[in-house]
Amino acid sequence: MTDQTIKSVNPANGTVIEEFTPHTPAEVTAIINQSEACFTDWRKTSFEHRAKLLMKAADVLEANADRYAADMTAEMGKPLTQAKAEVNKCAWVCRHYAEQAEGYLADEIMESNGSKAYVRHLPLGVLLAVMPWNYPYWQVFRFAAPILMAGNTGLLKHASNVFRSALNIEEVFTEAGFPEGAFKTLLIGSKYVESVIKDERVRAVSLTGSGPAGGAVAATAGSQIKPSLLELGGSDAFIVMPSADLEKALDTALTARTQNNGQSCIAAKRFFVHADVYDAFKAGFEARFKSLKVGDPMDETTNIGPIATASIRDELVEQVENSVAAGASVFKPGNTLPDEGNWFDPCIVSGAPKGSPSADEEMFGPVANLWKIESLDEAIARANDSVFGLGSVIFTQDQSEMDQAINELEAGATFVNAMVASDPRLPFGGIKQSGYGSELAADGIKAFVNRKTVYFA
Repeated sequence: MTDQTIKSVNPANGTVIEEFTPHTPAEVTAIINQSEACFTDWRKTSFEHRAKLLMKAADVLEANADRYAADMTAEMGKPLTQAKAEVNKCAWVCRHYAEQAEGYLADEIMESNGSKAYVRHLPLGVLLAVMPWNYPYWQVFRFAAPILMAGNTGLLKHASNVFRSALNIEEVFTEAGFPEGAFKTLLIGSKYVESVIKDERVRAVSLTGSGPAGGAVAATAGSQIKPSLLELGGSDAFIVMPSADLEKALDTALTARTQNNGQSCIAAKRFFVHADVYDAFKAGFEARFKSLKVGDPMDETTNIGPIATASIRDELVEQVENSVAAGASVFKPGNTLPDEGNWFDPCIVSGAPKGSPSADEEMFGPVANLWKIESLDEAIARANDSVFGLGSVIFTQDQSEMDQAINELEAGATFVNAMVASDPRLPFGGIKQSGYGSELAADGIKAFVNRKTVYFA
């Protein structure tokens, strides 16, 4: 770790917002020491005490929502209205675990040959979160709220382009009255994550991010015999059958593909539409894409802001071009884009063949990939022909089609007549190269505890 600064750059115009000095090795060691020392006392606190502080954290989030949202939008470009909604959703997950944690972690009575036996859930210690820029608050709070309620302490290594948001998150817990060391931010680059995972005081790691990052973190954690939880990429299928409410399907499809500037792991990315309704769906989809307002993310009427970084924008352009070169067609609304910043005109790519980026890769931006299918069997087969398995959607009024999709789609979730969304009350996670382990609900708080068997003679 060096004294070289890390710059936060506004993706809408390329200007430097703020510069940060990374933590030195000595500072990182001191922060981990502080977190471990805090854990010694924090683990002994009551659920009631922890819940009181987490409720206060929710209050702090809501009281500062405008500022936190503005910082988020400036750093990574999501429309301001969506940034405010994200901050408020973080308050929701805090309140959910404050209210439910004690019940989630209640002793589980077990049958045995003894007079009594049960499973008790105990904290592990200092936990590391390696988090991405696309939902810079939500991804962190869905980790932080349950681990703190379970009696663990947390360290955050956030994406380097959202360090202001990372420091704001630490501020939330400080302002809420959590003890020093309960949740701390490490201002370090990705190449230093390995050394933190290997620190004997760090007991487990959770990562949300790309496949390569997940593989590297899992390998390091595995070499140290430490638990890991991975939420990685996705290329979610969105299936539309003839009985679907087409207008609802279209409205949902637009939001599912373009929210957060299309930069979401659980965004619908591959659309499989039955031939009987394909032409109507395609026409309606194109009309809706044309209606999107692309522009200043600080303008509350904007639908699509800039792509987070120039490299992601450039990769997106290349993926579309390569898909068209392979035989796909593309619909572009033809928006006039600003000269400065990481701008991309949302588009629909139709009929891309197997082997092209649209068919095989995750496209992290507002690109919808569309195909005509003849049956649900075909839709499911093509949906499953992917290395990813995060979420999935089917629009139909036919119960047998619902059941088939639920049973056969290879994904961590199937949403029926609704878009995939995370909810504190529902487990969230993927299969295949979308990762392993579940966050949220009871699963999320049990992900990083010692399920200790207790037996009495």
